[in-house]
Amino acid sequence: MFSNIPNLLTWLRILLIPVFVSVFYLSDNTLSPQLKNLISTLVFLLAAATDWLDGYLARRLNQSSAFGAFLDPVADKLMVAAALIVLVKLGRADAIIAFIIIGREITISALREWMAKLGESKSVAVSMLGKIKTTFQMIAILLLLYHDRLLGIDCQVIGALLLYLAALLTLWSMGYYLMLASPQLKKSHN
Repeated sequence: MFSNIPNLLTWLRILLIPVFVSVFYLSDNTLSPQLKNLISTLVFLLAAATDWLDGYLARRLNQSSAFGAFLDPVADKLMVAAALIVLVKLGRADAIIAFIIIGREITISALREWMAKLGESKSVAVSMLGKIKTTFQMIAILLLLYHDRLLGIDCQVIGALLLYLAALLTLWSMGYYLMLASPQLKKSHN
């Protein structure tokens, strides 16, 4: 469970979730809204960096494990869901967009689990489309968390546009994965 560095980084990402969320529950007298935005952005950025780093180290140090392969996507989805829920609560993201993204993550996770039970997990492995979707989603969340202007850029406007684009890519990638799994889905109904 805690046996290697990549798994420790994944656990760190999970432990950062309550830290991330709690920032917004502090009073404005304790932390100004701008400082809340900055701290939450930095915590989310750290979590995103550990996501990249744990995968890199697992491959580089040959420390991949079945438990790590299970825990890593769970940690990612929990962090993204927490961020989207916070953004909806703050009025910075549309609830429908958050539902689309979170719903897709649950659907594809269930699909991958089912396909793995059938011995077909490679047919729904992460695709380049999924990676592009994740990139847009992460950048959008970072900008929406920061919320203030940065180098003359309105982070809220750009973040919202990128989140809508991420939602479109989310639907497209879900359709793509369902298409890949369709032969098995058809077999299960016969």
